[in-house]
Amino acid sequence: MKRRDFSLSAASVLAATVGGVPLAARAQDRKFQEGIDYLELKKPALVEAPEGKIEVVEFFWYSCPHCNAFEPSLAAWINAAPKDLAIRRVPVAFNPSFVPQQKLYYALEGMGKVTEMHARVFRAIHVERVPLDKDELILNWIAKQGLDAAKFKELYNSFTVANQVRKATQLQGAYSVDGVPAMGVAGRYYTDGALTGSMQIVLQVVDYLAQTQRKA
Repeated sequence: MKRRDFSLSAASVLAATVGGVPLAARAQDRKFQEGIDYLELKKPALVEAPEGKIEVVEFFWYSCPHCNAFEPSLAAWINAAPKDLAIRRVPVAFNPSFVPQQKLYYALEGMGKVTEMHARVFRAIHVERVPLDKDELILNWIAKQGLDAAKFKELYNSFTVANQVRKATQLQGAYSVDGVPAMGVAGRYYTDGALTGSMQIVLQVVDYLAQTQRKA
């Protein structure tokens, strides 16, 4: 979902390579421009990455069709990413109706089930057409997924998850995210498909910015 429209072609989300060349290699061959391909934040955002790591954040919303289309490429990119990248996903909330899905993500994270369930949530919403936008709908669906439903509900309604939701929304504001999917790098840079023209190029920009941070 974008507050500003951009073109997301099918080719832009099918693979983490272009012409057989890894995105990281392509990023090193090309210089991206601030203000065109990415934005530098006027005030750095807080990062959680340990010293020596470069934080990369993906901002997403489970009900966003663009996020659903981007997920396979992002997952492949994450699997091939350099070891010095600390990559995390952050669910956004443009209004209060988004909060249940933020809680869904963080409850799954608290149970150590994101790897197992993240793509399954996307599939439920976008392929199986299961509405997962309200507390009771999410809790009912989780109970059918073979998870500990009581533990999930406890986490879903916990102070810990509420605090994570608050921090996610603050980080969204710090990066001035106005559409998803979008990505932040090192608490300093922001890029999305509206700037680059496609999410495939977004991943190249992220590689480029990470390389810039290494040199710095």
